[in-house]
Amino acid sequence: MSTLRFKTTINCNNCIRAVTPALNQEVGANNWQVDTASPDKILTISAAQVSASQVITAVQEAGFEIQPLN
Repeated sequence: MSTLRFKTTINCNNCIRAVTPALNQEVGANNWQVDTASPDKILTISAAQVSASQVITAVQEAGFEIQPLN
């Protein structure tokens, strides 16, 4: 299983609710989390068979900015 990390603009519970349907569909309900306490609002994905571009597209379509972390 791979772990992907992204800097996002998902910064509150309402934002998490807004992006939940897209991320649940793309990576699965228990395969992601957002650290809203972090200054970079880190989105962590723990899922097999998902690419960074799939996650980026899902988050952008939900209306948020996202960029991969190295």
